[in-house]
Amino acid sequence: MSKRILVIGGTRFFGLRLVEGLLEAGHAVTLATRGRAADPFGGRVQRIRIDRRDRKAMAAAFERTAWDLVYDQMCYSPRDAAISTAVFAGRVDRYLMASTIEVYRPLRAAGRAAFGEDDLDLSTVEIGLDHPWDDPARAEVDYDLGKRQAEAWFHRHPALPVVAVRIGHVLSGLDDFTGRLAGYVARVRRGEVLRHSQPPGASSFIHAQGIADFLRWAGEAGFTGPINAADTGALSALDLHRRVGAVIGRPVRCEPVPGAHPPAALSAFDFATPYVLDTTRARALGYRFAHTGDWLDAQIRLHADAANQTQSAA
Repeated sequence: MSKRILVIGGTRFFGLRLVEGLLEAGHAVTLATRGRAADPFGGRVQRIRIDRRDRKAMAAAFERTAWDLVYDQMCYSPRDAAISTAVFAGRVDRYLMASTIEVYRPLRAAGRAAFGEDDLDLSTVEIGLDHPWDDPARAEVDYDLGKRQAEAWFHRHPALPVVAVRIGHVLSGLDDFTGRLAGYVARVRRGEVLRHSQPPGASSFIHAQGIADFLRWAGEAGFTGPINAADTGALSALDLHRRVGAVIGRPVRCEPVPGAHPPAALSAFDFATPYVLDTTRARALGYRFAHTGDWLDAQIRLHADAANQTQSAA
């Protein structure tokens, strides 16, 4: 049955794949964005141009509209969560917030083999609405803090039927704006040494299409609360480096860095302890994740081919 679905964001990376899947399923989709990024959907979607951090504008646009489902790709702070509660309470059957593995960051020192949803006690998370959440210079450093406090806000103000999807590290091909997998490919192609934690800690990953599929499934399901989403087959930075070398047929160079070290000294996804999501809840609810081995090699080849073409054209 067709649903009225609002997607806040959804114009890049896995958001594009999510919207495409919703349209293919026959749903009526409205995109709410600032209008700065073009999208490929043409007349298949409705569009509302809005700043999701402007409470008055959000209220004016949405407070008289009912939605079967809202996907919020742009909820980065408790202030954003408070706006959503005020605007959508009583008007939404289901509200999915894109959260992140990074909400578990303060727990990494505990050395758990994997983090389950209940390991993070949202009732103990302090909420700071007066924090400078809108400062773009702080967006990266405040990322995990903002997501954690947004979840805590929804937990303490249960006026919305919220699902917080805690997403593993997302990898993809050429549409991956983060450039992290491309960076690993570039390092191997240049013959650079990977300095890595010793011992290397594995972490959880998911393909961009995989998380889009999971979000669609979660939208159709009936549960609420936090849920982890990651493919099986955790990888360390060293694993990823070696896999790139094997796929593109280049030797790899590695140098272990024992002991404490500043994060900036090492590569993306390098952790000194395991940083893995326990997906037992999702699997118990019937979801079956892919394995990183099913898709990683193909994504590496996409980046390697693009780099080769760029080199040939130079």
